[in-house]
Amino acid sequence: MLSTKQAEDAIVSNYSETDQHEGKEEEKEENHSFFSVKSALWHGGSAWDAWFSCASNQVAQVLLTLPYSFSQLGMLSGILLQIFYGLLGSWTAYLISVLYIEYRSRKEKENVSFKNHVIQWFEVLDGLLGPYWKAVGLAFNCTFLLFGSVIQLIACASNIYYINDHLDKRTWTYIFGACCATTVFIPSFHNYRIWSFLGLAMTTYTAWYLAIAAFIHGQDEGVKHSAPTKLVLYFTGATNILYTFGGHAVTVEIMHAMWKPQKFKYIYLIATLYVFTLTIPSASAVYWAFGDQLLDHANAFALLPKNRFRDTAVILMLIHQFITFGFACTPLYFVWEKVIGMHDTRSICLRALARLPVVVPIWFLAIIFPFFGPINSAVGALLVSFTVYIIPSLAHMLTYRKASARQVKCCLPLLTWSNRSSAAAPTSLVAGQCRANGSNPFSCRFLIDRKVQLSSSSRGV
Repeated sequence: MLSTKQAEDAIVSNYSETDQHEGKEEEKEENHSFFSVKSALWHGGSAWDAWFSCASNQVAQVLLTLPYSFSQLGMLSGILLQIFYGLLGSWTAYLISVLYIEYRSRKEKENVSFKNHVIQWFEVLDGLLGPYWKAVGLAFNCTFLLFGSVIQLIACASNIYYINDHLDKRTWTYIFGACCATTVFIPSFHNYRIWSFLGLAMTTYTAWYLAIAAFIHGQDEGVKHSAPTKLVLYFTGATNILYTFGGHAVTVEIMHAMWKPQKFKYIYLIATLYVFTLTIPSASAVYWAFGDQLLDHANAFALLPKNRFRDTAVILMLIHQFITFGFACTPLYFVWEKVIGMHDTRSICLRALARLPVVVPIWFLAIIFPFFGPINSAVGALLVSFTVYIIPSLAHMLTYRKASARQVKCCLPLLTWSNRSSAAAPTSLVAGQCRANGSNPFSCRFLIDRKVQLSSSSRGV
């Protein structure tokens, strides 16, 4: 029987779908050329790269609408719901990572190579639960990513309008749609190294600009903090916060881009904790300064004084929205490539040409709907709740519903199986137990002979 260390190494025999060599050879090559420009800017697959991708993808344009949500929820509810949804989302991201490892370990036992193939969430559901779950996962994820991309284009036009209002917002949408279409040339999440780093740096600046600018401005005369006042407004604000921590549609793709995907187990939680340091201070400060005025201004930039610091924040958010558009669109590119049989193509130019039909309808929808605040809430209520919380939790419980499946489970979660119904509860993030030789609960045992494991354990769980 394989040791835990050997088993963890076995699962990642193929690190990247875009390079010429196998995974360990690529890692050696990356270490050898660590200081090369290509390695620094293009080839990312470390745990740090995944952390930057997760954190950068979580907090984008929604950073500017969270003060608006606070004006609907109130200060206390706004802070508590951010913490609740963030921790709950981190737990379901962990469940997704468990299912990904389970699926990949099964396929690699069958000698399936993923050298030129990116595993996606709907394929994990298909391999573990069947075609009906594949259809559900594909429908929810693609719809969520489609509207997520639309929101980024609309937000670009909305933000640039605060700097240059000589053109109307729809004209700016035309312009930024053409700019964002260049993301077709980025092959996969493996190649977002520099963009993820820059994106997080930009949102960090913007978040702390909002907080500091609000405190310097101070409270407006006669400011009121009357929220919550209406149940409809309360839940509208809650769904926007739900959307904030709904980056799970790209979790599997980020994991697959890692050289050692088993290291993903802590990453999403740590990224979420960092995001809290951006979203909570900025939203609280802006709401403290402007109060109920935010009910009429969904974008926080609208109430802050125009100066070079605000213009810098606007420009940085525009660049970040280009990056986030790429994050949202890349899984759609993969799906479309698989449909038309171009996913294995190594030519970047051919793949870029094949991806253009995905950008066009997104561009068209962004022009039709020139507002993003209500869309954020609608997407949060109708799509994120299923994509982020319900589907991963149900898929995890159904995959391991039988004692025999749990006996040979490649990676155990942090809770005991005596209460499987709590699989989605944030309190389950506390310590559990590992059934494999009493090892670390996060340790994974891959490629274990199922028959040997079953014959050595006759009792149920």
